[in-house]
Amino acid sequence: MNIASINRRLQKRFSGAVTAALSERCIVLTGHLSTWAEVVEACGLAAQKHSTTHVVNDILCDEVKPQKERLPKISDSALEGQTPDVLIIGGGISGASIARELSKWKLDIVLVEKEADLALQASGRNDGEVHPGIDLSKGSKKHYYIRKGNEMYEQICRELDVPFERVGQYVCFEKAYLKPLIALYCMIRRKRDGISDTKLISGAELKRREINLAENFKFAISNPSSGCVCPYGLTIAYAENAVQNGVRVFLNTAVLGMQVENGRITGVTTNRGTVYPTLVINAAGVFAEEIAAMAGDRFFSIHPRRGTNSILDKKAGAYLHSIASVKDLTGKNTHSKGGGILHTVHDNLLVGPDAVETYEKENTETRRESIETVFRKQKRTMPKLSEQDIITYFTGIRAPTFEEDFIIEMGRRTGNILHCAGIQSPGLTTAPAVALDIEQMAVKYLSGIKKVEKNEGFDPIRHAPPVLNKMDDESRCALIRENPDYGVIICRCEEISKGEILDALRSPICVPTVDGIKKRIRPGMGRCQGGFCSPLVTQIIADFLGVPLSQVKKSSQESDITFGPTK
Repeated sequence: MNIASINRRLQKRFSGAVTAALSERCIVLTGHLSTWAEVVEACGLAAQKHSTTHVVNDILCDEVKPQKERLPKISDSALEGQTPDVLIIGGGISGASIARELSKWKLDIVLVEKEADLALQASGRNDGEVHPGIDLSKGSKKHYYIRKGNEMYEQICRELDVPFERVGQYVCFEKAYLKPLIALYCMIRRKRDGISDTKLISGAELKRREINLAENFKFAISNPSSGCVCPYGLTIAYAENAVQNGVRVFLNTAVLGMQVENGRITGVTTNRGTVYPTLVINAAGVFAEEIAAMAGDRFFSIHPRRGTNSILDKKAGAYLHSIASVKDLTGKNTHSKGGGILHTVHDNLLVGPDAVETYEKENTETRRESIETVFRKQKRTMPKLSEQDIITYFTGIRAPTFEEDFIIEMGRRTGNILHCAGIQSPGLTTAPAVALDIEQMAVKYLSGIKKVEKNEGFDPIRHAPPVLNKMDDESRCALIRENPDYGVIICRCEEISKGEILDALRSPICVPTVDGIKKRIRPGMGRCQGGFCSPLVTQIIADFLGVPLSQVKKSSQESDITFGPTK
């Protein structure tokens, strides 16, 4: 790494408006630029591939408006004075999987999440693809973890009772002359990177496997190890199993500051009191940089990246049984690893995502141009795609570093913080493997302070509630005879019963909101998007809690539901 050469590149592009300096193994960029796109470009010019010397962005930008982080309204002393061995910050797939793996040990573990539920940000706003890793370069942490994580999925999902399917992936090409080049690429990936199932198939074979794909595809890369999972379902399952094994989860709990003395975090202030952990694990997603700064250990920067997906009605789910996308070798890297078109574990089709740089870390509004851009491209993959089949859409914010790689390491200036940061696509795939390494690092650190013993009572099995629409008639009837609540259908689109809703309300991490129940067992996920079943779900929640209907919330304490006549 040569700071002089970085500054020459910056000088050539920005005429002295930005400069780089090396500071404690960081490349710190300072200066003044007009647009966020220019800031991202400047930091990208300074970033070193596969390097542990990370870019820190201190560039002032005219376009960037002050962003006030959303914080919970709750203020109490639920955590005041507690001294956990481990404090995990973040209730996404990273934090939840780490909590579960650490529960194998006799440790006092607390996980805090500032939102009203788990997986409300990137972990619940992605396409759910379990990636094969064919497009990741050797030497990156993403490449190291993706094959390990991919291979763990059958066992993890079996233990946690979460649906997982290896549907396979097809990357399709329209130009026949590219075939020798792509064949060489696949061979290199197989021999160098160990992705043994990757191969080329002809356009005719592709058409035989997926009849609705475009007629003009000459060949495709086939990746049978690709799969799909429900990302928020897996996150919740990880966290529930962690709770079953002794972990304590606090929702609506935000980290507001830290006390640091002599290179060690001595206290963490939240809206629910100050805690005094031995070790802090930073799994805060887009806010991982802010957490690192609070700890006096900021050596990287996060640049948020928006991605929008659309969910199509189940009738469209019959069009495709795998994951498919069209590929152009344009030389333009969008950093998007979206599946293109994906058949979900719930038999919908998902289309997306795109990849748009943004400075807004919590703005998840969906924009028409994103949907139009994604559909315009993916109609080349499958002409039958229609925006008329969209039943809902969502946008998530990824959390990449400028090096486009994960940060999995102990603090550099502060000794008792462990960073799990820069986790973007394919973070869902890598989570099981990353969690194992974080577990080992945490136990190693704690073992230097106290005796750490195995949790002999650890149970890796989490049993999901019954899912009636997956049962045969005999099993369903037997369940209804045992408990008639399972015979009362509340959501007709997804065939969800009152008994299943009550099961969700009795789960290890109960979130008694309309959206909390929706995420756990899917009432309101169908064609009508809760148009018919939401009032019934709300009534069941109110009855369960023993409160008036008006006290039931849609998602958070601030999301009131309005009641009254519609005509």
